[in-house]
Amino acid sequence: MNGSCPPTCPVVAAASVARTFPVGQVRRIAAADPPREVDETKRNVLKLLAVAGLVGAAGGGLVGGSLQYAQPPMVGISSFPTVQLLDLDGSPLTATKVESEYNVSTAEVLTFPYPLRNEPNFLLNLAPATPGGVGATNVKNGVGHQKSIVAFSAICQHLGCPAPAISYFPPGTCSQTPGGRPFYIHCTCHGSTYDPTDAAANLTGPAVLPLPQVVLDWHTDDDTIWATGVNGPPVNGHLSTLSGDYPVPSQVPLSKQSQVVLCNFPQ
Repeated sequence: MNGSCPPTCPVVAAASVARTFPVGQVRRIAAADPPREVDETKRNVLKLLAVAGLVGAAGGGLVGGSLQYAQPPMVGISSFPTVQLLDLDGSPLTATKVESEYNVSTAEVLTFPYPLRNEPNFLLNLAPATPGGVGATNVKNGVGHQKSIVAFSAICQHLGCPAPAISYFPPGTCSQTPGGRPFYIHCTCHGSTYDPTDAAANLTGPAVLPLPQVVLDWHTDDDTIWATGVNGPPVNGHLSTLSGDYPVPSQVPLSKQSQVVLCNFPQ
């Protein structure tokens, strides 16, 4: 052989300039002439940045997904449904049953959800226990034979304390008579009091808004009672009374709780 190499020879031709690094030191060089060293530091930094970018993107997706699921879904309904009220035993609630079983002196807390599952409401019959006794008839938006049956939100308009922390107080429950009223709805959390004979208007603070009032519809043909809407401000804790949870079914029963009594009226 004469030492020459054909074009297909795998041996790279000698560089035209001498290497500047010491013999025995391993370096990676680019295939260029004159040869140039590869900056390993820059290469590693670029690799780290690329990896960090991927991790950041993935992490951002995870964080975004976590935030999405951390926030409660905005659920609700677009309009007030017509819902039939049921008695404690599951039978249709009638005005006659309410008037015979409950009156202004009933201490139990009777509630039903409407229009959403997490919005409880009081059902009250303010008629006197005996003819001519203490009580109220022909009240604002009342239904029944004496227009004494009403319903109000059972969530206080101050800081949202629900029943039974907020309760209906029959006559004689406390010695105080806020606004001169012998019976009222009173929140034991901070002392707010409402007048059920006047669309739950405020009698004492710190609440400044009345309780939302459920619109009741009395079907005189079969004596049944239905919930058809809500008047007044939104239920406390809800941007709208129609948003914040899932709707109730077409029939909802009453539930009964024991009254919580605390006569803490603001001076």
